[in-house]
Amino acid sequence: MTDVIMPQMGESIVEGTLTKWLKKKGERVERDEPLFEISTDKVDTEIPSPAAGVLAEVLVEEGMTVAINTVVARIDESGAAEAVAAAPETQAATAPAPPAADSAPAAPSPAAAPEAPSAAAAGTEGIPGPLSPLVRRMAREYNIDLRQVKGTGAGGRITKADLEAYMAAQGAKTVAQAAEAPPPVAAPKPVPPPPTAPLPRAEAPKVRVEPMSIMRQKIAEHMVLSKRTSAHVTTVHRVDMTKIAKLRESQKTEFQARYGFGLTFLPFVTRAAAEALRAFPLVNASIEGANIIYHNEIHIGIAVALDNGLIVPVIRNADEKNVVGLQRAIVELATRARSKQLKPDEVQGGTFSITNFGSFGSLFATPVINQPQVAILGIGAVTKEPVVIDDAIAIRSVCYLSLTFDHRLIDGALADQFCLKVKSVLENWNEPVL
Repeated sequence: MTDVIMPQMGESIVEGTLTKWLKKKGERVERDEPLFEISTDKVDTEIPSPAAGVLAEVLVEEGMTVAINTVVARIDESGAAEAVAAAPETQAATAPAPPAADSAPAAPSPAAAPEAPSAAAAGTEGIPGPLSPLVRRMAREYNIDLRQVKGTGAGGRITKADLEAYMAAQGAKTVAQAAEAPPPVAAPKPVPPPPTAPLPRAEAPKVRVEPMSIMRQKIAEHMVLSKRTSAHVTTVHRVDMTKIAKLRESQKTEFQARYGFGLTFLPFVTRAAAEALRAFPLVNASIEGANIIYHNEIHIGIAVALDNGLIVPVIRNADEKNVVGLQRAIVELATRARSKQLKPDEVQGGTFSITNFGSFGSLFATPVINQPQVAILGIGAVTKEPVVIDDAIAIRSVCYLSLTFDHRLIDGALADQFCLKVKSVLENWNEPVL
């Protein structure tokens, strides 16, 4: 038997939620084939099987949160585990034994009589598939009749996402009904009543309650932990990106044709940050108690926005890559992040992080440090602005870089020196791209 464990998806992660089994007990699974999905504050992804064989035991149900390294299942590599088939088992359990040829049919025993449904199961009659503990708990908390919810899981099973969709639909329906409801009409009385104020129309609900996703809850915890741990300070520098903007504009078509993906500003900034981290290794360090941990390698995390949260996959040895290598790594990691294909080691081990909020039009922001790192660089949108050059006004491509740093370790002077190094590399770019 091979144990399947809950993996650690980052240095600060101590638990994960198993959101969905992709294989059933008794089914065949190949090595590295997706086996189950998990959700943490850093990643919402599929976990591959560590071995080929038959899924012999499932020890953790969908919706359960367990500590890292907990055994969640076992795989029989010999393939000798018996496949689980619910229908044959049910038939075997209920099929009557054939009567003896020379005896009268035996009266049914009391045990064979159908049992009355229990109070816990009464509300789930006719619902396909087993219900996870999370689904049962949500149904109890929000008083949901599960027979009214359409399941989209395997065999029509109701999942957490189905409950959230149902709750959102019911909230919208309630608002629409309240908005369309006519004002109540007072019943006629024998004696004309004295003049009164008109009755108010029914008002729509003021709030809509929706539970946080597991990833959103973990992100919230991680951000609060970071603010509680580090003394956050942010410095902002304006960078003239005109040289790089012209280089990118002149080569982006050929770049796309040659490599199959586009050329953005992000790999240029990542390359400049890697050079600055080599020049100022304290920005690439971390704190452990009263000790400073200097990292000999530069692993830069790139924040990727998801539909339901944020994830920071890591480019390892980023200082050894050129613009093409960095752009390829950024595209591949972002694509796998959005398709839930990241591996555990691709979201841990980062020594510095970059977040590109400029891709959404933001000029600058004050990002939160990704623990246990001590700094994070934010990139604003590249826009054209009038700039004074030699007492003359010129139109230049400009962006704002904001460095949030941990003041416990990094002082303002060092932070500004780091930013000036990044600024110098970008404004005096001299590396070829193609």
